[in-house]
Amino acid sequence: MRPEIKEYNYDWLMGSVLSAASKLANGTQKEIELTYKYIPYFKGVLESFISDGEVGIQILKLFNQYYENILCAHDRGKKIAATTFCCSPSIFYAMDVVPVCAELLTTLGALVWKRGMFDYLDHCGQVGLPETSCSSQRGAMGAFFAGLSESIDFFVCDTPGICDTNANAFAFAASYLDKPYYQLNYPQTIGDDRSQKYHVDDYKEAIRFIEAQTGSKLDYDRLDEILLEVDKQDAIIADLEDMCMLKPSPFSPLYNIAIYAGRFSFCGTREYTKLLSVMLASCQKRATEGVSGLKCGKEKLRAYLFYIDHYTLNMNFWNWFDRHGVAHVGGMLSHHFRDTIGYTKALAGSSYGVDRSSPEHMLESIAQMNARLPMVRMIRGPYDGPSMWLEETLVLAKHFGAECLIYNGTPGCRNTWANVKLMARDLEKHGYPVHIMNDDAFDDRVESWEATRERLEEFFTVRGLL
Repeated sequence: MRPEIKEYNYDWLMGSVLSAASKLANGTQKEIELTYKYIPYFKGVLESFISDGEVGIQILKLFNQYYENILCAHDRGKKIAATTFCCSPSIFYAMDVVPVCAELLTTLGALVWKRGMFDYLDHCGQVGLPETSCSSQRGAMGAFFAGLSESIDFFVCDTPGICDTNANAFAFAASYLDKPYYQLNYPQTIGDDRSQKYHVDDYKEAIRFIEAQTGSKLDYDRLDEILLEVDKQDAIIADLEDMCMLKPSPFSPLYNIAIYAGRFSFCGTREYTKLLSVMLASCQKRATEGVSGLKCGKEKLRAYLFYIDHYTLNMNFWNWFDRHGVAHVGGMLSHHFRDTIGYTKALAGSSYGVDRSSPEHMLESIAQMNARLPMVRMIRGPYDGPSMWLEETLVLAKHFGAECLIYNGTPGCRNTWANVKLMARDLEKHGYPVHIMNDDAFDDRVESWEATRERLEEFFTVRGLL
């Protein structure tokens, strides 16, 4: 790692940038335009959020709050738990622990910094984490390993056998940093009585582990408050998904990342409920007016991402969709599987409910919600098995009226790269044009955004989509 990178704490760097960005959003349009002249490296990403109005501003404030929580955790007497996007942060908030989602921190750095996360990614290789592992963890973990982040107190993660590079990265990090570590496990199936009990028992052990690290017992009244907030959030997301089905879709491309980034960082908290409420109000207004959420004003095509988005500098991926009239109708990360959602009826065992009637039912609810997060839910074995990757993609693509499907990941996504060409073949048989992006969602050195953009444009042109 370059010496100059070691001069600054990564959490402080990002926290400072997002704090300034969230304050600028409160300024007048004249003040904002004048400030852009003095922040050439940050103008692109900041303009992308602020131009989306109140929703974009709330997203900036949410991310700012996330970093404030991390930076102030130890001063406030709270523990910091490193975790993954496949593990809901709601249990940590219920136990007054500050969660640090490695993938989210990597994403924010990739979107904001012109230099990207390159030094942090490479530092992981220097300490022994293979460069073939997923870059979504390696970005933030590079800062962990270099001592450039707030000190992690313990690790709680999951996904062994679902994403091996994810699970191995957290196991390596805990060992390297000599921190306590708990890894949730999941069997191949979900939804049947045996697996339901397995999940709940395993989750109870995770709670006992967290209690041992914090010295405090789980407060069931607090857990009840968290699940009540989850209930509210699930209801709003259900309404948002109804909005997304409309043609034209009132969704801005930015709204999908807002849904899942908020869920990965603040699930079960009022901050996330507020963001969702602002998004719903914005969508309802556009839906009433019958207008598209795209800034170009006209929806020409609907695309579904059957893996993850591309987190390149300055929101280039989403802005490209916006300029070309492509409505982003979500992807593997953005849709959720509450039992009140229509498409879950076609995917047996994929949904969860919330029951707050007793402590035992609350634990069952939060464990089952956790077991239905992305990848845990639909990449557990054969891609073409019941309710797995292929079937889920087809159900969601049909539900939201997608007209083409796009795959994007990282070179470390071995579970999906092993199947993606088979997926593309089967999806094409169902009439969906499919584009496989050969870049790294978090590392532009694998393929530059310019090359990625040219391949996207070639796909849409050759297939006669735009």
